[in-house]
This record gives sequence, structure tokens and C-alpha cells, in this order.
Amino acid sequence: MTPRLRIALVAGEASGDILGSGLMQALKARHGDIEFIGVGGPRMQAEGLMPYFPMERLSVMGLVEVLGRLPELLSRRKRLIETLIAAKPDVFIGIDAPDFNLGVELKLRRAGIKTVHYVSPSVWAWRQKRVLKIREACDLMLTLFPFEAQFYDAHQVPVRFVGHPLADSIPMQADRMAVRRELDLPLDEPVIALLPGSRGGEVARLGELFLDAAERLRALRPGVRFVLPCASPERRAQLEQMLAGRDLPLSLLDGRSHDALAACDAVLIASGTATLEALLYKRPMVVAYKVAPMTYRILRRLVKSPYVSLPNLLAERPLVPELLQDAATPEALARALVPLIDGGQAQTEGFDVIHRALRRDASSQAAEAVLKLALPESAAPWQQALN
Repeated sequence: MTPRLRIALVAGEASGDILGSGLMQALKARHGDIEFIGVGGPRMQAEGLMPYFPMERLSVMGLVEVLGRLPELLSRRKRLIETLIAAKPDVFIGIDAPDFNLGVELKLRRAGIKTVHYVSPSVWAWRQKRVLKIREACDLMLTLFPFEAQFYDAHQVPVRFVGHPLADSIPMQADRMAVRRELDLPLDEPVIALLPGSRGGEVARLGELFLDAAERLRALRPGVRFVLPCASPERRAQLEQMLAGRDLPLSLLDGRSHDALAACDAVLIASGTATLEALLYKRPMVVAYKVAPMTYRILRRLVKSPYVSLPNLLAERPLVPELLQDAATPEALARALVPLIDGGQAQTEGFDVIHRALRRDASSQAAEAVLKLALPESAAPWQQALN
């Protein structure tokens, strides 16, 4: 008979809710008697989480917004820590949200509760001294990328690379023609996806630039078409305003960024997590980004990584072009895209290698690591099955 487990989890936003629900499914598949407590969204609640308060109270972005909510966030964290110490879970799992969760993990670990952090903050890129707090707060770090695990190994933090759930869910080869038929896009003309970001500030900085680059590209390669997924009705309205007066053969999509990637031949994309999705769909890309000049000067001093895009970080070489700040001109972006429309094989071969490395059944890997920490090996059901 397996012992009953009490596992606490805290997710602060929708992406964490997705990761948490997948982890909970995998935990239940391996250990039949688990009570889940903590904070999570609708997906985690559907898997059996008993929430202490709505996840939305932690979903806050932007410096001004955080400052405005800081008293509430600190109060909730203090009460959550007290509640969890009283509940004595066998293990606590903080899912992303490092500014909130690492403080919880530190207090719980000092109280004798085992702690796991799932999804590494970008400590390898900047503010590297945070690793000292992570080492003190976490019994185990679960990373989505191998280079993160190498960083923690070097800093004596117990770590396990589990792979990325997106690599599990996105097929090794997407059916480009089937998606084009669904989106009513031409089957025999080149299609470029434009992904200037999902936030208003990103679209304000990159939207006009990407549309200008599309016009230049069309002059260099007549017949090319464009598809642009809009993250929300607000982003669609913002982009429609930018498109006014332009003569571009461009289809706006409501959401459906994965369909846009599956349908296209190449991508012009803002640096960020969307570059991983483009990589997993094996679509050649040019990465661009612009921030305020002062922000860029500060980041250049702080960031230790030689690359900004995930494809290059994962490849550990300049696999995709990165055009940043003043280098990101419409002409330069268009000229970088032209050879990728028909000849992006060097990129896509590298993408395939990375996809296979990240495709590890991440939720199962994470569940196995959590149970190994929470239970003696002799009590772990999957270990018994192997004997």
C-alpha cells in the first residue's frame, strides 16, 4: 500500500497552470493517493487542486502594476507560508513566478519542508547572484532546457533537466498544406509569418517595423504573402490601425499563432518564447527586437549571455540571425528573410536536433523527480515496478 501524499503547488499565471496540470496528471498516474493544495488556475483545479485563493491575485505584470499590488502580494505570501507550514505538505512545488515562489520556498525549506522550483528564472543570463538564494531555497530545480541544468550543476544546485512540454505536444513535422487549406492561404506561393509580440508595448515598438519589412520583402520577392496572428482583440485593433493605407497581402488571425507557424515558409519574429515555438515547427526565422535606448544600455551591462534568442542559446551558436536595436531596419530584416524562404535547411536541421533533445515527456520526468524527493525510493511505485 502506497502512503498518502500531500503536495502543495503554486502557479501564478496561465502558463504555470498548464505546466502544473500536466505535472499533476503525471503524479496521479504514478502515485494513486495524493492530496493537492496551494494556488492554481482552472486546469490545476480540474486535476484536484484545492486552491487557497484565486490564481489571478498573483497574475500581475509591469513595474507600476506590481508596486500598486505589492502590499497585497506580500500579505498573501506571508499567509500562504503560514498556512503551508501548518499543513506540512510532503513537498512544495513553485511553478515559475520566481519573485513570489522563491520567497515561499526559502521559508518552507527552513521549516523542514522539501521544495522544488519548476521552470528556471533567467539567472544564467543576468542577476546571476540570485543562484545563491535559489541554492538556499530549493531542494531541487527542474529546468526546461539543458543549458540551464549545466548552469545549476556548476553552482552546486540540485537540478534535473526534464525537457519542454511544448516539444512533447508539437509534432516533429507539421502538415503545412493542411493548415493552409484551413486558413484559406495559397498552396503554391511563399507565406511569411509576422510575430511582433503579444503585448501592446512590443507591438508598438515592432509592428510598424515588421510591416515595413514586409513591404520591402515583397519588392524583393514578388508574390510573397503574409500571415499575422493577433494575441487579443486589442492587439488586432492596434495592428489594423498600422495596416491602414498599406497594400499588403496579409491575413490577420485571431490567436492561432501555432497555425500561422505551421502554415508559413519563414518567420519574422520578436525575441521571446515564441521563437521556441517557431523552432519546434521547424520554420526558418529572423529574430528582431527593440527596447528603449536606456534600457538597452543597461541590459548590455547586465546580460551575460552572447545571444538573446532561445534558438541560439539552445544551439550554443548563431543558428538564426538576431537583429537588435539600430540593426533592425526594414531593409536588413527583408534581406535576411529572402534566402530563408527557399533555403532555410541549415536552420531547420539544427531545429530538428534541438526538438529531439527537448522531447522527453517533460511532465513524466518532472513527476518522477518530485516523487523521488518526496518518498524514499523503496516506497516509490515506479521504482518497485522496475525491480
